[in-house]
Amino acid sequence: MQSVQVNTEFLEVTQNTQSSELPSVLSLSPTIQESQLQRISKNAIRRSLKASTVDGMFASVFEITTTGILLSNFLVELGATPVQIGMLSSIPMLVNLLQPLGAYFSERTKSRHSFCLWTHGVARLIWLFLAIAIGMVSWGKSDLDNHQLVVLTLLTILASHVFTALGSASWLSWMAMLVPRQLRGRYFGVRNSISSFTRLLYVPLAGLAVSCYPGGHIQGYGLVLLLGLIAGAASLSCQFFKADINPQSHNYSEIKTFSSNNSQDANLDNPIITNPSPNIWKDSNFLIFLAYFGLWMFSCNLSAPFFNLYMLDTLNLDVSWVTIYGSFQAGAGMLMLILWGKLADKVGNRTILFLVGILVAIIPVLWVGIGADSLSIWLWLPLIHILIGGSTAAIDLCNNNLQLGIAPVRMQSIYFAIAAAVVGASGAIGTTIGGFLAENVFLGGLSDLFIISVGFRLIALVPLLFVQEARRQSLTKIFKGLRKLQLAQKSGF
Repeated sequence: MQSVQVNTEFLEVTQNTQSSELPSVLSLSPTIQESQLQRISKNAIRRSLKASTVDGMFASVFEITTTGILLSNFLVELGATPVQIGMLSSIPMLVNLLQPLGAYFSERTKSRHSFCLWTHGVARLIWLFLAIAIGMVSWGKSDLDNHQLVVLTLLTILASHVFTALGSASWLSWMAMLVPRQLRGRYFGVRNSISSFTRLLYVPLAGLAVSCYPGGHIQGYGLVLLLGLIAGAASLSCQFFKADINPQSHNYSEIKTFSSNNSQDANLDNPIITNPSPNIWKDSNFLIFLAYFGLWMFSCNLSAPFFNLYMLDTLNLDVSWVTIYGSFQAGAGMLMLILWGKLADKVGNRTILFLVGILVAIIPVLWVGIGADSLSIWLWLPLIHILIGGSTAAIDLCNNNLQLGIAPVRMQSIYFAIAAAVVGASGAIGTTIGGFLAENVFLGGLSDLFIISVGFRLIALVPLLFVQEARRQSLTKIFKGLRKLQLAQKSGF
């Protein structure tokens, strides 16, 4: 695998990085004993980071097609209810309860690549059955009605995300071993920025194709789904260019790092492991992070999945308008991600999460009062989506980086899987409750739901004050330090 070359230019983040900043990552060869360690070169790490970035670009096209506004509009055209629309978000999060099971199996394999290829490959292949069903209905070769097609779509989402959940923890652990700690903010900022740029270009084009397709929105989505499946296959092919990692090498054997220049240049991400496996349930810092992450996902999914429904159903906007707003959101995220990444490397992820989280918490209030008038369509809706894109880019990036920093090298995928299971379950509960509240005639519908979610988002930020980030002071200590500085200035010192 390491002999394969990627014929693309290096990322700027790897071009401008000295070789001493890219520490070695070690892996066991499946054909040798555990005590023998195979070194992955710096060039292999650079090649892996480039391949992962291209992977993210193609994966974005697949995700755009099988999630978000395009899939929501498809179900709206089929006459799906708000609860069924809410299931688009709740199902992927609920099946994250299977991530610990996937992590358990992945830790007993000898190849991250093989495990991720099988799980994600099957997850994407399942969507082909829905594409075939849409084609058969469009050509009159099937007797499926709209309700049955909605059920088939939800079953496809369920089956696909089951396999995705089984492989997600292994993939994240794979990336945690390949991306050096000191480059995580910058690298994932660049990677996510390129993915956002892909969304910026593809979302309006796909929305326009669906809206203008002669056969109607349903047939148009079937065509776009086929394009998404091709992109999904291209995404999987990029993984062949990434250096493989044997889970046994960092879970069941001693890991040491080497440097071609100086023995003191040891990789801080891969210390010598001599202690027994950590006890997750005694790791107080990780448990506090779980409390924050779970509450945050619950509060966000209480309202966020229904923003598109609000525009498509309540405001009755055409899907082409909604996809254009999605492009504004992606564009804002793309422009801000690199800045957020560099800032996270300097001030820490937790600080950004708290400060930007306050802004994200009040966003649902901004939807209240938005109508279908010209001022809203041309000004307020674009501004809201730009704000969402720029702020949530920081939240997603820093949540990911903070999780990578908290989890120890041993049992990394288990930590990631448990976190995903907790936040998946809490997010699914939030979406489900939000769907029922949206249909409650005793409330004001979606508008009241948006207001309720604000309070939960602010409450979710409280546990974040007590999360400890590696090499960073806690937020409470930072605030105490600022308070002491203010008192000293008032005292004349």
